[in-house]
This record gives sequence, C-alpha cells and structure tokens, in this order.
Amino acid sequence: MSTKKPAAVTAADATTLEAIAYASVRDIPVVEPHDRDRLGYNVWRWLTSKKDPLEMCVRSAGARLLVSEEQAVAAVRKHLQDKGITE
Repeated sequence: MSTKKPAAVTAADATTLEAIAYASVRDIPVVEPHDRDRLGYNVWRWLTSKKDPLEMCVRSAGARLLVSEEQAVAAVRKHLQDKGITE
C-alpha cells in the first residue's frame, strides 16, 4: 500500500471576511484550539449578518476562554477596527 502526498492547501486571501474573522481571534487565549475555531466561526457569522451585538456573538460561541468575555470582545473589536470594520 502506498501513501500519496496530501493535497496542496492554498491560503485564503487575507482580505476575505473569513480570514479577518479568524485572525481577529488568533491571539485570544483559549483552553484548546477548537475553542478558537468556534469563536472565529461565530465572529465570521456576525460579520455576515450583524444581527446581534458582538458581545452576544462571543458568548454564544461557547468557547472556553482563558480571559474574560469583555477582554475577548475588546480584542476582536480592536482587530476589526484596525481592518476598517465598524459595528
């Protein structure tokens, strides 16, 4: 049995909403990486709909944060503002 090389992965353009959302949570300390993925996904959903406040987006992610929700929201908000995205 032979093993093939894995398929090549092309990184998404850094200006896409997905890349911005996941980058906004990259430095937030969490219990395990999947918590950060869940948080990034919820930020992406918030960016595409903006139906609820950002605070509710972070809370509903259910990510096990190692900082307070307020600190996580502030970090996400700052990153988004740096990218020119306002609420």
